Amino acid sequence: MMEQGKDCREVVTQLAASRNAIDRAMGLIVSTNLEHCVRESLEKGEDTQNLVKEAVDLLVKSR
Repeated sequence: MMEQGKDCREVVTQLAASRNAIDRAMGLIVSTNLEHCVRESLEKGEDTQNLVKEAVDLLVKSR
C-alpha cells in the first residue's frame, strides 16, 4: 500500500484489521486446544483449573 502512495490512515486501518484478524485466529486456536485438553483431563479425572489459567495467561501475554 505504501508503495502505491496510499494515505497513512489507510495503511494504519489495514494494519489494525490484520492485527484484529490475527487476534481472532489466536483466540480460536487457543480455545479449540483448551477444549481438547479440558475434555482429556476430565476423562482422566484431573483438575482443569490450571489448563484454563494457562490459556488465559497465554492470551494476555499475546496482547
